[in-house]
Amino acid sequence: MLTNKLKSLIAAVAVSGALATMVQADTWQVGANIGNVPWEFQDDSGAYVGFEIDLVNEVASRLGHDVEIVNIPFNGLFSAVQSGRVDIAISSITITEERLQSVSFAQPYYDSDQSLTVAEGGPSTVAEMKDKVVGVDTGSTGDMWATAQNDAAGFAEIRRYEGLAPAMLDLGAGRIQGYISDIPALLYYVKDKPNLKVVARIETGERYSMMFDKDAELAMQVNDVLTVLKNEGMIAKLHEKWFGATPEDTTSTVTVMDMP
Repeated sequence: MLTNKLKSLIAAVAVSGALATMVQADTWQVGANIGNVPWEFQDDSGAYVGFEIDLVNEVASRLGHDVEIVNIPFNGLFSAVQSGRVDIAISSITITEERLQSVSFAQPYYDSDQSLTVAEGGPSTVAEMKDKVVGVDTGSTGDMWATAQNDAAGFAEIRRYEGLAPAMLDLGAGRIQGYISDIPALLYYVKDKPNLKVVARIETGERYSMMFDKDAELAMQVNDVLTVLKNEGMIAKLHEKWFGATPEDTTSTVTVMDMP
């Protein structure tokens, strides 16, 4: 027969386990490709910061959740949400018709294009990248664009990277002659690096949002909060904080939009 003391101990362990489960359930696992400035990166103290870090934390707070950031290479974010490893993925992820076949997105909150970044003295246009090595992030829209344009552009090679930092090292060292990626990240990255320059905007009409497993209920909940945050001007303030400029009224940073 169990003693009263042992019964109390078992009950305490059960309550503790239940509370731990509740805490875990209230914490979103958010996948992010850390190093993707200014969207999600580490500051000098090692803390995760950035536009989307601020945004996902605010959305989570409005819905009564905490956030745990899981550092995942960009190309791994898609399988991470589909497998349930993470609840949400962020990393300036472009909404595309192809991606919508297997995942869901909330309404967009940033309008973007691709860009060509080179080292000092390098090519000044995409046309001048003919017979040269171009770098892209694996599985990104920059990768998709370069692959689709490869025959016309005549790249010597498309070299794929897992994040901005290793690509920039190779660009600075001359192992690649250009890097194609999202223009806001590159404009932010090169602003204090005189040896690097964004020389061309590649118009692709992209829009970024948070990504979820296909038809996840959480996507609709987050979408509703994004509507509130746009109407409050909160996302516009994040734009001013991270880009130093007020977003145009016609952009998805300000305008409430439907879920794709």
